[in-house]
Amino acid sequence: MTVHEEPEAPGAFRAIDGMGWVREPLDDAVTGRRQVIAPPAAATLGTPAHRDAKAAQRAEMDTPGTVYMMGDNPALPKMPERPTLEDFYRLRFDDFSVSHMLQSARLARQKGLDEKVVLACLLHDIAVPGLLRSDHGYWGAQLVAPYVDEEVAWAIEKHEALRYFADESVGYSYPKEYIAFFGEDYDPPEYIHREHESARKHRWYMTSRLITLNDMYSFDPDARVDFEEFGDIVGRHFRQPAEGLGFDGSPVAHMWRTMIWPNNFL
Repeated sequence: MTVHEEPEAPGAFRAIDGMGWVREPLDDAVTGRRQVIAPPAAATLGTPAHRDAKAAQRAEMDTPGTVYMMGDNPALPKMPERPTLEDFYRLRFDDFSVSHMLQSARLARQKGLDEKVVLACLLHDIAVPGLLRSDHGYWGAQLVAPYVDEEVAWAIEKHEALRYFADESVGYSYPKEYIAFFGEDYDPPEYIHREHESARKHRWYMTSRLITLNDMYSFDPDARVDFEEFGDIVGRHFRQPAEGLGFDGSPVAHMWRTMIWPNNFL
């Protein structure tokens, strides 16, 4: 998989007082209209950008020929008609996150771990570059649940909690990076403590713990890992729908469509 470059948008993006963006068309390649992009509520809650955001966006809509963004955003690579897992890694997810997940999967494979563990490492942070960082283990598990073994989805979900708690018996320490990220006095919320305690007693505990052991917290910017390196494992353990991710009518199809058209107004 080659690293993708963002295509040059046939328009200029202008911020709306930090409350959204307007794409000013430079040609008629798409619609020739001004398009307003409204950030989702989850992205702005608790920030100054959230207050009065709708008023600022509606003011832009008063300009003739202005519409809300729907469908393909020309600033993003166009997805194929029947998207595969690899297409999302190649055309939607940022290079930093993709490199991290690929490096984690390679490390697990080099250790000779079970293919389910390798796949779980490949997918464990899939929600971070595609949907939400908050509770990303839960979002990621939901995203892939219809397409992977139940153990893999469970492991991805539970790594959300396990990464905060050391298990010296298998060589996992609390990441030093987390001290820098969150402060020395950070204590995860009570539900994370409960999830950790419950997961420790589960028969699949080690599958999830192995994600944390291969979830490298010092990233190698010079590492080059191709998605194709795991094509055999994905082919055996990821049930790619013939209709394409987002169009197979699964309970999570809407989540994949959101990543295809992330800037849709509705």
